[in-house]
Amino acid sequence: MVNDSIRIGLVNDVSSLRRLSLLSYNQLADYDSPSYYKLCAISRAAGILAARKKSIKRGFPTREPYTLRPCLVSCYGFKVKNGGLEIPVSRRKRLSLPLTRHTLDVVSEPGVEVRSFTLTRTRLSLCFAREASRIECVYTVGVDCNLRNLTVGNESQTRRYGLSETVRIAQTTVRIVASFRRDDDRIRTGIASKYGQRRTARTGHLLHNATKTIVAVAVQKKTAIVLENIEGIRSLYRKGNGQARKYRGRMNSWSFSEAQRQIEYKARWVGLPLVRLSRRETRGSSVTCPRCGERLQSDKRLERKLWCGKCRIVMDRDRVAAVNLAWRERVRFARSRPPTLLEAQGGAGEAVKGNPMPTVIPGVDAPKLTQPTKS
Repeated sequence: MVNDSIRIGLVNDVSSLRRLSLLSYNQLADYDSPSYYKLCAISRAAGILAARKKSIKRGFPTREPYTLRPCLVSCYGFKVKNGGLEIPVSRRKRLSLPLTRHTLDVVSEPGVEVRSFTLTRTRLSLCFAREASRIECVYTVGVDCNLRNLTVGNESQTRRYGLSETVRIAQTTVRIVASFRRDDDRIRTGIASKYGQRRTARTGHLLHNATKTIVAVAVQKKTAIVLENIEGIRSLYRKGNGQARKYRGRMNSWSFSEAQRQIEYKARWVGLPLVRLSRRETRGSSVTCPRCGERLQSDKRLERKLWCGKCRIVMDRDRVAAVNLAWRERVRFARSRPPTLLEAQGGAGEAVKGNPMPTVIPGVDAPKLTQPTKS
């Protein structure tokens, strides 16, 4: 049905969902399937045609698009019953797909509602939503993403989660793929993709353990999580800028966005406030002294530690970044709120130096959050 819809769209030069639905829906009547499957197929075809049109506008050569992998996506007509997912396949016929124990436990939680499913030849994915009650937080913790660790903390306490194993896994995968000697692109690509999927699975498991603990501790202590914006950090390590080839390879295999993605959806799933700083607010977070605000100095003998010429102290740069991220979110919230009576009378300076009262962080409104799961 997707390929037929694509063919109809190419013949009539249509890429919008509305016009493609008007042209394709009646011609898909020969398929013995529920009508909502036809609508999903038309929607997928419209997305493929829209991507092709965008590529043509940008000047990229494109071939006639088509899909090879059968896929069934729908948000209607299914239900979870007797430990499985029952989906309609034709008129008055249903197919029951067994679900794992973990999936059944999640779906049976109060407030969880299954919204849609995606079925392929080897995988069934469920998309479900949950009404999460918001957790009121009074403190913040910054999360500093590094190549070999995740550092979480604020002025009172900092904790580091090691990720050196992810670097070792990436290096091992690169070494194995580079050892292939058979000059066959198809075989090399197939084997390399399998090792790449294996590396992604192992790295994702390690990140899952770390991010799960980070969110659990934040919920226990009622602290909002502050994430930095380090998009484009890989562009700092390009060819010809003095960095070694292996170092650039390690940077390109750094999955910092995956760590932040896991933290974000896990925090929103339990209703924990989460804030993302802008690139401007993130800039200089690891080289600014959290005490006096001066720029920290580096020394090759200190490795990842920096020293402040004004405070005369040596600090770990990862801990400095986490503390600054947590502090900058509180400063942003303090600037966005209206001034109190004490600040209006001239007491704002004391509040900036250190107010003994805890700073209240506004919660992030997260109604009907969704998380895909696999069975």
